[in-house]
Amino acid sequence: MGKVIEMERRVTKFGNSLGITMTEALKQIGLELGDTVQIDVRNADGEIVIKKANKVALPSGISSEFVEALSQVMEQYDETLKGLKDR
Repeated sequence: MGKVIEMERRVTKFGNSLGITMTEALKQIGLELGDTVQIDVRNADGEIVIKKANKVALPSGISSEFVEALSQVMEQYDETLKGLKDR
């Protein structure tokens, strides 16, 4: 596991949104302008985890509509699927 970087930032207003700057932290995990991230909000712990999203190409014959439908089902049954995983 890499070096843990601790930093403190103040929440700022960006237009109509709230945000923080953390350019150096994003560079540390190889993120650049335009990259996609996955954000996990962990309410119980008061944490927000930001991960670089994996870029995956769809196999031929798999439509983006299928992937969207699958994502919706997985989101709807998230707790059930997690329970099955741990069996």
